[in-house]
Amino acid sequence: MKNFKLLSVAILFALFACNNQKQPEPFAKGEFKTWAETPPMGWNSWDCYGPTVEEHEVKANADYMAENLKGHGWEYIVVDIRWFVENDKAGGYNQTDPRYVIDEYGRYQPAVNRFPSAADGKGFKELADYVHGKGLKFGIHIMRGIPKVAVENKLPILGTDGITADQIYSTELQCPWLRDNYTIVADKPGAQEYYNSIMNMYAGWGVDFIKIDDLSRPYHQGEIELIRNAIDNCGRPIVLSTSPGATPITAADHVKEHANMWRMVDDVWDTWHHFANLIKVAEQWYPHIAPGTWPDCDMIPLGRISIRGERGEDRMTRLTPNEQYSLMTLFTIFKSPLMFGGDLPSNDDFTLSLLTNEEVLKMHRKSTGVKQLFQDENKVAITSKNPDTGEIYLALFNISDGEEPLNVGVELSELGIDGECSANNMWTGEDLGTFSGSIDKSLSAHESVLLKINL
Repeated sequence: MKNFKLLSVAILFALFACNNQKQPEPFAKGEFKTWAETPPMGWNSWDCYGPTVEEHEVKANADYMAENLKGHGWEYIVVDIRWFVENDKAGGYNQTDPRYVIDEYGRYQPAVNRFPSAADGKGFKELADYVHGKGLKFGIHIMRGIPKVAVENKLPILGTDGITADQIYSTELQCPWLRDNYTIVADKPGAQEYYNSIMNMYAGWGVDFIKIDDLSRPYHQGEIELIRNAIDNCGRPIVLSTSPGATPITAADHVKEHANMWRMVDDVWDTWHHFANLIKVAEQWYPHIAPGTWPDCDMIPLGRISIRGERGEDRMTRLTPNEQYSLMTLFTIFKSPLMFGGDLPSNDDFTLSLLTNEEVLKMHRKSTGVKQLFQDENKVAITSKNPDTGEIYLALFNISDGEEPLNVGVELSELGIDGECSANNMWTGEDLGTFSGSIDKSLSAHESVLLKINL
């Protein structure tokens, strides 16, 4: 059994006992949408640590969130990719001689050299308990499919009568950029039971959020349905995030009935090119923003990133302050989930201010009717409304690279306003005075403004 560590029956006795208990009552169809009625907000280890994050780093970020961000609605702490590999690396993935940790039912386990509390077959239970003890929620990342080492060693699938991993897989559509897993053939006997077995295990660990990768290009409808069914029957509400690449708009109706959030684009990093692409792709997704089901702008690549990351050297974000405001303005008015990618304990005051602006976060939670008013090669306008107060929100962007400022604005009639109104800059609190007929702002390249309009 080369290149992986098989945990023994004795070590995993407690887990097996738990898995053999009577299955809980399933959740009702569509009930999962109530688990994320506002867009999820949290921290994810990917932008900082790639596939190398360690337990002490997860705890440090949880400590910071509990002290500085929890009161503003931030709650998820998510361990990203390859937590089951003992010898992964920064700047990519070790695909030459990875040492996997897996149990005898073909289910990955946390690498104890990186997550010491996982010793003796405890999985992520103790780390999840630590996060829960801070009043926060715990999440993990996995790849779709079944481990290659489980297939090669014909490991049995828990909950079946003798079906083994080599009976439910296909080499077709294997992830092209990470070769740990094979595709699960959704209609094979044992396919549903495999996903049931891992979701039941995660529920026993106390997982509240799961990000599942390589589901969207192409769109793996069969595996997504297996996953939805497994979560709905695991007894624990686990928010489901489907991850890159770009979810096709043709799958919008299906993904809304199976996932709480789904990626619209590939990874967003700290360059203006990534933001400009995102704002264009988002154009098609506005009609699909709804409670419990959120188009996802991806990670927030701000603060200190790539400490041991997949892209570039240890650095503070390369985005300028104006570009950072533009990114946060789009993410919040669009009502994207907010998953911060920087190392939280390394935050400076400016970065913290972007995460704790109460007026902006209130808009993110409460606004409805999000729509784009226009987008051309240089300018974008997006609006929404607070249904409780009647306040209108308006985001204006200069997305050009030109040296001269542009005047970006809208007619007040486009916002349903007949007469005068007043406006405030939501990021600075500045009173911008009274407007009639139209509202506009001179913006430099890559600059934006986020307005709260009072009638």
